[in-house]
Amino acid sequence: MTLPSVAAFTDTYFPTVNGVTYTIQSWRDCWHQRGGDMPIVYPGSDEYDPDEREYPVKSVPFPFYEGFRVGVPRVPDGVGDPNLVHAHTPFGLGMSAMRLARSRDLPLVASYHTPTSEYAAYVSLGDHVERTIRRTARRYERWFFGRADMVVVPSERTREHVRDRIGIEATVEVVPNGIDTDRFRPVDPEEFLQRYDLPTDRPIVGYTGRHGYEKCLPDIVAATDDMDVTVVFGGDGPARPDVEARAEAADLDVRFLGFLPREELPAFYSALDVFLFSSPVETQGLVALEANACGTPVAGVDSGALAETIEDGVNGYSYPQGDIEAFRDAIRRALDEREELGEHCLERRETISSNHAVDRLEEAYADVLDTESPDTPKRRT
Repeated sequence: MTLPSVAAFTDTYFPTVNGVTYTIQSWRDCWHQRGGDMPIVYPGSDEYDPDEREYPVKSVPFPFYEGFRVGVPRVPDGVGDPNLVHAHTPFGLGMSAMRLARSRDLPLVASYHTPTSEYAAYVSLGDHVERTIRRTARRYERWFFGRADMVVVPSERTREHVRDRIGIEATVEVVPNGIDTDRFRPVDPEEFLQRYDLPTDRPIVGYTGRHGYEKCLPDIVAATDDMDVTVVFGGDGPARPDVEARAEAADLDVRFLGFLPREELPAFYSALDVFLFSSPVETQGLVALEANACGTPVAGVDSGALAETIEDGVNGYSYPQGDIEAFRDAIRRALDEREELGEHCLERRETISSNHAVDRLEEAYADVLDTESPDTPKRRT
């Protein structure tokens, strides 16, 4: 079967490193391996050289979040003649995706990667302004995603959020993001431990990813305070100074490794006894899945998509949001059952792979294309 050509538009791409950028790239790679075409339009940067079928557009720095750029809406000629359009953003380049779909009467698929309202604190000047921005963000999401022919979400919890809280009436399909299980697998962490001078005589727990305020990373410090463990933070972001200040005040061995190259992440996860995840706003939580794929259990918050990702007693333990004592107990239980939980994690590797995710994506694209016929009602504009 010939796969459709899919024009993908995103406001988040390399050199910015996060779950969205890696998801888009891994989907594109799998799509190309299957013989399909998926050009990607993204905000250009002098720090990243595009691969074949990647099309940067002019961009400007996003003033409220270091490292992010905003693309100037346009549709590069190189995109060609796609069969459908996939927007991975509701903003600048998402509008380009909508314009392309409407101008050529193509189906529009839109991914809901991130709850926009959760980031209101980055741009607000007080509680009243923050509440106003949250309400405005939800109204905008309702407008944009409501005009898609299909909305793609990575989890059942996110589907519930999109339908119930945002009020989207369009078709909403669950397509897990998936991870590269060829890359993320158990490896010998000895060299990594030596390179970063990490101990081998005590448990190591930690987190890697974006250090955003919405991730509630100080909860990790609070939950591990007075525990006989070393806590390791990989990654960076605007909340890092606050987390460092909390760590300095705690009776705890905390290490901040900064940004870790992607090729080092399997060793990072393999070096951990338990991965800690305190973020309540995840639409799936790829780093938790990456840790599991390396045989490392997760102690994480029972909120958002992590409520589906973590199965207590199988691949980790969960705790109610904000309950630090319960978080501490989840960490201890995961440490006590480390070997058994790790085996369960490895048994589930195929179910969380990118190839498995793209199987579902292919089905979703086929469904939305099948609904396109001369008798199909005209889409909303």
